Amino acid sequence: MPVRGIRGATTVAADSEEEILQATRALLQEMVSANGVQVDDLAAAYFTVTQDLHAAFPARAARDLGWTALPMLNGNEIPVPGSLRRCVRVLLWWNTDCPPRDVHHVYQREAVSLRPDWVNTSLRPEE
Repeated sequence: MPVRGIRGATTVAADSEEEILQATRALLQEMVSANGVQVDDLAAAYFTVTQDLHAAFPARAARDLGWTALPMLNGNEIPVPGSLRRCVRVLLWWNTDCPPRDVHHVYQREAVSLRPDWVNTSLRPEE
């Protein structure tokens, strides 16, 4: 079975543990819901945060949702002039036969500016 990547991103209003975890939980739930994912079919999750976020590891939000058997990794993004601030990004590796064009990537809050062409779920990337 092939592995597909599901991309997602969100932003938070402040660098607080509560904000980071709540926004990440909401993002993960939407990513799973939009794709009909069973958590047991996930191979791994990779989380990154912009360098202005320090209050929590976003992978903890997945643990809070009960994703305890899933390998996860947190990382910091490199600073890039003009990049989006207070951003959490997620890449879920999903074991599925779903074709790439049917994968629904999820961008919330100010992160919709990262991929405005993917915000409408009827639009899929060309592959």
